[in-house]
Amino acid sequence: MQTYLHSAILGALSEMGGAPDDFQPEFQQPGNPDHGDLACNAAMQLARHFRKAPRQIAEDLKIHLEALPVDPDRISAIEVAGPGFLNFRLSDVYLFKALSSVLEAGASYGRTHSGEGKRALVEFVSANPTGPLTVGHGRNAVLGDTVANLLEWTGFEVDREYYFNDAGRQMRILGESVQARYLAAVNPDLATKMIGDPPDETSVPEPFPEDGYLGGYITDIAIKLVGQDGLDPNDSEQFKKAAEKTIFADIEGTLGRMGIKMDAFFNEKSLYDSGQVWDIVEKFRELDLAYDKDGAVWLKTTAFGKEQDTVLVKSSGEPTYRLPDIGYHVDKLKRGYDRIVDIFGADHIATFPDVVAGTRALGFDADRIDVVIYQFVTLVRSGQPVKMSTRKATFVTLDELMNEVGEDVTRFFFLMRSPNTHLEFDLDLAKEASDTNPVFYLQYAHARIQSILRKASELGLGNGLEADVTLLTHDAEITLMKTLMGLPDSIVRAATHSEPHRLAGYLREVAVAFSQFYNHCRIVGEEEKLAAARLQLARATALVLCNGLTVLGISAPDRM
Repeated sequence: MQTYLHSAILGALSEMGGAPDDFQPEFQQPGNPDHGDLACNAAMQLARHFRKAPRQIAEDLKIHLEALPVDPDRISAIEVAGPGFLNFRLSDVYLFKALSSVLEAGASYGRTHSGEGKRALVEFVSANPTGPLTVGHGRNAVLGDTVANLLEWTGFEVDREYYFNDAGRQMRILGESVQARYLAAVNPDLATKMIGDPPDETSVPEPFPEDGYLGGYITDIAIKLVGQDGLDPNDSEQFKKAAEKTIFADIEGTLGRMGIKMDAFFNEKSLYDSGQVWDIVEKFRELDLAYDKDGAVWLKTTAFGKEQDTVLVKSSGEPTYRLPDIGYHVDKLKRGYDRIVDIFGADHIATFPDVVAGTRALGFDADRIDVVIYQFVTLVRSGQPVKMSTRKATFVTLDELMNEVGEDVTRFFFLMRSPNTHLEFDLDLAKEASDTNPVFYLQYAHARIQSILRKASELGLGNGLEADVTLLTHDAEITLMKTLMGLPDSIVRAATHSEPHRLAGYLREVAVAFSQFYNHCRIVGEEEKLAAARLQLARATALVLCNGLTVLGISAPDRM
C-alpha cells in the first residue's frame, strides 16, 4: 500500500508544480486508529519548497489525490489532520483482497522487487582469526546476516563477505602464544614467569610473549599439535598457520550454528600483494591529498572537513587502519556493487568517515556505501552485568551464549534493539518461557495458530467450504488484517535503512493483534461459514509470522 500511495503522492505533487528530485514521502502508522491507517507528513517536508503552510499544502494534495483519483477499492477516505498530516483509511475491499493475496503468495509473501537487477555486498563479522567469536562479534554477525536477508527479500543479489588480516603483529603474537604453550606441553619442566599486574597477574611459560593471548583455546590448539609430524618447535610461523586454520574452522562452525554462511573471505594481505594499497598513497599524492611529515605519510583529512590531518602511514612504515580500509572499499566499488553495507562496532566511529571520504576523493561513488555502527553488548544476569576481563581471557564466547539460551533467542535478542543503542542482553529473560520473552511470544503465537489449524482439521471444520472473508467484520479481525498487510513495507523499510529491529517490532505487532483476535473471535465452535473465514485469517497470520521470522533467521515452530 505504501508503494501505491508513494506513487500517487508523487503524481499529485507533479500536478502541483513538482517536488525536489530526491523527495521521498514518508509514512507511518498512527498510534490512534481514529487518525486512519496510514499517515504521511509530505506537506511538512515540503513547506520550505512550496513556501506555504503545511496545512495548506496538505489540503492541496488531498484535492489532487481525490481528482487522480485514488482507487476507492484501496483507499476509502483521505483526511487532513493537525498541522498538515495526510491520513489515509484503507477500504474493506482492499483488506479482503489483500488477505487472499497473502494466502496465495504463501512463503513468498513479503518479497518485493525494488532491488531487482541490483547487486549488494554486505561485509560483516570480519574478526581476525586470533580467537573464538565473542558476544560482541555475535551482534555484528546477526545484524549483517539479517541485513543480507532483508536485501534478498527486496530483490537484490547479495554477497556476504568476511574481511580479515592474517598478517601483522596480532597474528605474530598468536603464533608465539601457541608456540609457548606447545613448548610447555612437551616440556613440563619449562620455566614459568608472571605477567600482568595484580589482580590480573598470571603464570605463563617463560617464552610467552608479554602481551600474548591467554585464553584456554590457545592451550587447546597447542596440545592438539603435540606429536604432529614435521612441526618445527622453533618456527613460530608454523604455529601461527596452525592456529589460524583451527580458529577459522571454529569461527565458521559458530556462524553455521546460527545459519550464517559466508560467500567470500577477503584477505587484507592481497591488497598489499597486488600493490593496490601503495597505489592509493600515490594517487593521494597526485591529488595533493597526502604529504610527508616527521617521517610519516599524512592524509589531508582537513580537506574533508576534519579539524586536523590524519596519519596514513606511520614513521615505521606501517600503514594505519585507514589505508587498507580505503583500498578495500575501492576494491568493493570496482566490483560493481550497487550497494555496499558495512557492519562496524562503535570503535570504528572515528575512522569510517575518513575511509568513505577518502574513497570519494579518489573518484568513486561513495554514496553506494552504507555504514551501520552498532553499540556494544552487556550480558546481564540477576540484574547485574556479567564481569569480563580481556586480560584474564574471561570473555564469553558466542558458542557459550548459544549453549545457554539457544540459537533463536541469541539471534532475536541481538536484533530487537536499534543497532545504535547499547544492548543489555538479559540472560534470565532469554531463558524464560513466557510472554515476557519476546522471541518466545512470537514463536508461541505461531505454534498456537498451528494447534488451532490442526484441531480444526481434525473436526473437519471448513473442509470443502469456500471461505467468505467478507464475514470478517469484527474490530479485532479488521485490525489483524490491516496489520498483516504491513509485512512487505516493513521489510522494505528495514532493508532500506539497514535496521532489522524494525521488522522485529512489526512482528510483535502482528502477535499482539492476533492475541486480541484470539481473545474476541472464536473459531472452533463458531458458525461454520464464519469459522472458515476466521481460519483463513489465522492461516494468513501464521504465514506472516513464519515469513518474518525466516527473514530474521529464526525458526517458526509448529509445536512448543
